[in-house]
Amino acid sequence: MYFQMNDRLGISVPYLMKEWADYSIQEQEHIIHQWEQIRGSIPDRIQSLEAEINERQAMLEREENFRRSCRLNEEIGELASIINDLWLWFRTTPSVEKEHIC
Repeated sequence: MYFQMNDRLGISVPYLMKEWADYSIQEQEHIIHQWEQIRGSIPDRIQSLEAEINERQAMLEREENFRRSCRLNEEIGELASIINDLWLWFRTTPSVEKEHIC
């Protein structure tokens, strides 16, 4: 309900229909709990992508076809970009906003 699968990243990311402050404290706590579970999986996802990069780099070292070498470089660049985006999401840590009493 609050998250949507991002196929490129391989994780669910927040998909909030309203401003964070407009959610009740209970909803915020629930969302944060769900996010912490997703967030906890990010290092494993990064490790998997790093292994894919290492495989492609090994293939690149042996590749003699120029076009295939270019394609491998593109794939490595895309995987590195995904890792960068995952680190940004990993550093995202929302907090519960206190209700204002007027």
